Amino acid sequence: MKTELEAMKKNIAGLAESLGQVTIMEVCGTHTASIRKYAIRELLPGNVKLVSGPGCPVCVTPEQDIAAAITLAEREEVVFACFGDMMRVPWGERSLYSLYERGKDIRIVTSPLDALRIAREHPGREVVYFGIGFETTAPLTAALIEAADECGMENLSVFCAHKTIPPAIMQLLKGGSSIAALLCPGHVATIIGAQAFAFVADELKLPAAVAGFEAYEIMAALLCLLQMLHRGERKCVNMYPRAVTEQGNRVALALLDQVFEPCDAIWRGLGEIEGSGLRIKERYRKFDAACKFKTVLGGVVDGAGEAPGCICARILRGQSIPTDCPHFGGACQPERPLGPCMASSEGSCAAYYRYGG
Repeated sequence: MKTELEAMKKNIAGLAESLGQVTIMEVCGTHTASIRKYAIRELLPGNVKLVSGPGCPVCVTPEQDIAAAITLAEREEVVFACFGDMMRVPWGERSLYSLYERGKDIRIVTSPLDALRIAREHPGREVVYFGIGFETTAPLTAALIEAADECGMENLSVFCAHKTIPPAIMQLLKGGSSIAALLCPGHVATIIGAQAFAFVADELKLPAAVAGFEAYEIMAALLCLLQMLHRGERKCVNMYPRAVTEQGNRVALALLDQVFEPCDAIWRGLGEIEGSGLRIKERYRKFDAACKFKTVLGGVVDGAGEAPGCICARILRGQSIPTDCPHFGGACQPERPLGPCMASSEGSCAAYYRYGG
C-alpha cells in the first residue's frame, strides 16, 4: 500500500506541474477528517490546494435551529435526544451541554431509533429527537417516524433539520468560484447514488469523483480529478464502487420519499437554499416537533449570531481554512468551541485541531 501511495504521489506531482494552481473542494466532513488524519495535504504538491465545503451537517445547522433545540430542551416535560456532536454547538453563551450541566434531561443517542425506546420508557414525558444530517442519516429518522406511527406513539416528535447535499453544492458553485474540481461525499452517495452528482460535470462543468475514506481511496480520487483536469474532461466518476452504486439505495430512497418532502432550508454560511431541506409530510405531521410545539417556538429568535471573529461561515464556503481564524486553538477549542466547526467531530476546525493545523 505504501508503494502504491508513493506512486500516486509521484503521478499527482507530475500532473500538477502542467496545471498551475488547483483548488479541490472536499464536500464531506469525514473526508476532511481523513485528509488531516492521513496527512494527505503533505503528500500533495504545493500548487494543489484542498478546501472544505458545507459537508458537516452539524456545522451547517443554522443558529435558528440551534436556538429552537435549546428552547425545546429547556422545557420540563421534554426529554431531548440528539447526537453527541450537537451538545457543544454554541448559541451565544448557551448550548445543549450547558443545559445538561444544569440538570435538563438531554440524552445522547447513537441511532434515531433510540428515541423510540426512550419514549416507551417515559410515557408521561414528551420525547423530542433532534433530526440532523444529510441523506445518510435522514432515512433513519424516517424509519423512526414510521415506527412511531405504526405503534401509535403519542409522546414522540422530531425536530427536523435534515438537509440534502446536491442543492447546496449547486448554490455554492453555480456563480463561479476558484474551485477546479469536487471530491464528492461517499456516505451520501451510498444513499442517493453516484449519478446524483452528475450535475457537477453536466451543469457546473467541473470534474467530480465520489470517493471513499481511506488514504488510498482519497489519493486515487484526487489522481483521477487531476487526470481529468489535465485532459480537459468534465465527468463524474465513481471511485467508491465497493459501497456506491449509480442509482443508490432504493429502499432508503423510498423511505425518504414516504416520510419527507423537499422544502427550502437555511444553511449556516450559505443562507436559504431552495429545495435543500426535508420536511415531514402531512401524513406524519403529528410527529413534527415544530408543529407540536408551534406556540413555544413562535417566539424563538436567532439570537447572538456568530462569535466575534469566528469564521465558520467562510470555512463552510471554502473561502478560508481553520488556521486563518484568530481564535483557532486559543479561545476556540473542542471543549469550549466558539463555532460549530470546532464543536463537531466532522468540522474542519476540529480536524485541524486534532491532527495538527
